[in-house]
Amino acid sequence: MTLSPRQRHCLSQMGIAIWVPRTSALPPACQPAREQAVPAPEARSAPEARSTPGAHSVPEARSAPGVHSWESLKEQVRVCERCALHRSRTQTVFGVGNPRAEWLLVGEAPGAEEDRKGEPFVGRAGRLLDAMLKAMGLRRQEVFITNILKCRPPANRDPQPEEMSACADYLRRQITWVQPRIILALGRVAAGQLLAVRTPISALRGRAHRYQQDGLDIPLIVTWHPAYLLRQPRAKAGAWQDLQRAMKLLQASS
Repeated sequence: MTLSPRQRHCLSQMGIAIWVPRTSALPPACQPAREQAVPAPEARSAPEARSTPGAHSVPEARSAPGVHSWESLKEQVRVCERCALHRSRTQTVFGVGNPRAEWLLVGEAPGAEEDRKGEPFVGRAGRLLDAMLKAMGLRRQEVFITNILKCRPPANRDPQPEEMSACADYLRRQITWVQPRIILALGRVAAGQLLAVRTPISALRGRAHRYQQDGLDIPLIVTWHPAYLLRQPRAKAGAWQDLQRAMKLLQASS
């Protein structure tokens, strides 16, 4: 198979040296990033329908009492003391990107650098995630990125059930507000929480799932967490297949 210069560039962004063959037609994975303005969340009191052709219908906004805007939700997260993690955090990590994005990326929890900067996926894992997005023709500003937990667990340990339970409502309301067209679950913990399963990630990858809650029915693809890909570079080829599957799924829904 002959590779175009753009295909070689896109794969090199993820550190993949060879093209991964596929038997079916693939979407244009490496189109230039779209130039789109990121809407200011404070200007919205409720979600608005996207003008993108084929976008799913947007149901009426849902939020708990007292949460009337994206900014008020951010403030609730900022001062949250629902679990013991608030005692050891530097700051909460709400998320970053476009609050009306088509793509929602969900990871596990903030690490030390994220806790210091207040932004998800920074440092080496963040740079790899940015490269993955670039290979898809996307930029960080065009998607929305968040975590299951909004506070860093001590020593980056796995989130505890009570911690995930305490943060579950925040993530649910983020999803309800953003109403993405597709969700990318990064890693075992994120996939398990979003799908309410304890299935190994090896059994979750390779097929499409659905996030169904609050009247939403959103396609969901599971892939490796960027931190895992840094430890296991050979898994990048499989992650690239996951990303292609997600792009093809989104394209089919247009």
